[in-house]
Amino acid sequence: MNRASKGPLMPELLTIDDAEQLSVAEVQDLYRKHVNKSQVSLMTSFGFGRELVDHAEGAWIHTRDGRRILDFTGGVGVLNHGHNHPRILAARQRFQQRQRMEVHKTYFSPYLAALSHNLAAVLPGDLDMSFLPNSGAEAVEGAVKLAYKYHGGKRNTIMRSDISFHGKLLGSGSLTGSAQNHFTFPGIPGVVSFPYDDLAAVRAAVDATRDRRGKCDVYAILIEPFSASTMRWCSEEFLRGLRELCTREDIVLIFDEIYTGWGKTGTMFYFMRYPGLIPDVVTTSKSFGGGKSSISAYVARRPIFHKAYESLNDALLQSTSTTYYGFGEETATAIEAINVAVEEDFPARARDIERILAPGLARIAKEHPDAVAEVRGAGALWGVFLDAPRVLDLVTKLAPGGLAKDPQFGTKLVTCAVVNALYRDHDIYTYYTLNGKNPLVVGPSLVTAPAEVEHFLDRLDRTLAQGLPRLVTRFVKEKVSSLW
Repeated sequence: MNRASKGPLMPELLTIDDAEQLSVAEVQDLYRKHVNKSQVSLMTSFGFGRELVDHAEGAWIHTRDGRRILDFTGGVGVLNHGHNHPRILAARQRFQQRQRMEVHKTYFSPYLAALSHNLAAVLPGDLDMSFLPNSGAEAVEGAVKLAYKYHGGKRNTIMRSDISFHGKLLGSGSLTGSAQNHFTFPGIPGVVSFPYDDLAAVRAAVDATRDRRGKCDVYAILIEPFSASTMRWCSEEFLRGLRELCTREDIVLIFDEIYTGWGKTGTMFYFMRYPGLIPDVVTTSKSFGGGKSSISAYVARRPIFHKAYESLNDALLQSTSTTYYGFGEETATAIEAINVAVEEDFPARARDIERILAPGLARIAKEHPDAVAEVRGAGALWGVFLDAPRVLDLVTKLAPGGLAKDPQFGTKLVTCAVVNALYRDHDIYTYYTLNGKNPLVVGPSLVTAPAEVEHFLDRLDRTLAQGLPRLVTRFVKEKVSSLW
């Protein structure tokens, strides 16, 4: 520990070496004291909450106690490149060894310039103008701010779908449509919801905002072309109809591809599977940083951006002066991340994974009809929707507190039991979403080998063959025993 404290009342500081020597019990205790006690209770329900990671490489996690875990979470969208891709590490090390400068916004940054060029090169049409904050939520809010400024503050309605995830900040959270949002924070005013993939409903909602002269009040429509939290996607007819409507009404169309970008679903961005379909703004993050850089972006069509921010008076309204905007090492890392995604053809890798996953998951669903209600997805992003057995009805009724009121409690319990069994028995790391019907997410990194995909399918098959009631019983027993 660091003994150079400033006074007798100041606790000793922990060093990096100290942190790396902490036991899992000590880490959990510090979480309880300084992070969130309930988070510890939740995480220790699973095997991965009871051990620490030593290192990770590619699709594999290595724990301190010597286990080798196949990571099928894909870092929840962050790890298309896998853990610690050698080219990503080399790019960051080169930046550091050359002592490149991180900050000072009044010097031009060659890294920011090159990254903005690369984004424009990868994206279609005139999606040419970039803004580079740090998180997906910031990118979404920046895109919304751009759309509002584009209309000079004269329109006051923004539309989003009823199933969506756009972030957890006050603004982006208010644009998220999820039954899991059980507490209402203040947010962006004028938010109107519409049913996902329902063009008639969107048209009706736009018409409802018209004034006496017939002008609509909508400044932006925000949509995830592929909803990673529910494993649903918009039809081509819907997306093209939305584009036509937004063009006709001068509404800024924003596609949120924060999770699905950089090849995950079989095209570089999901919307790019439809030639000629171009939003006014697209947001990206997660694998944009190569699994190492906390960076995001919105990329806008040139006419939209120019009208909003191109004048000298408006340039700083874009918030390019925010502290961590376009940081040197973050942008350098993202430059390499894009080059890797293009040179290693991530979309083709996702399609290769799909050629194994799609029939494999369909076979598992057919062989376990009592356990699997549905499977659906695209590329390297799939959901396995488990069917809670009727025996859990009683468990749900007896559940404590607000859990009994959660209509998805049984499904969540079943999915948690499968996640836990895959980790405990087969050294496979998975997760489930808290939106929609809580599917088991199958979202491997795009560096995952075909044999590793086959291995996952075999172990999922073996796990479900045990029967959901048995898996749930074992999971509940382990959870209860962990409390004592």
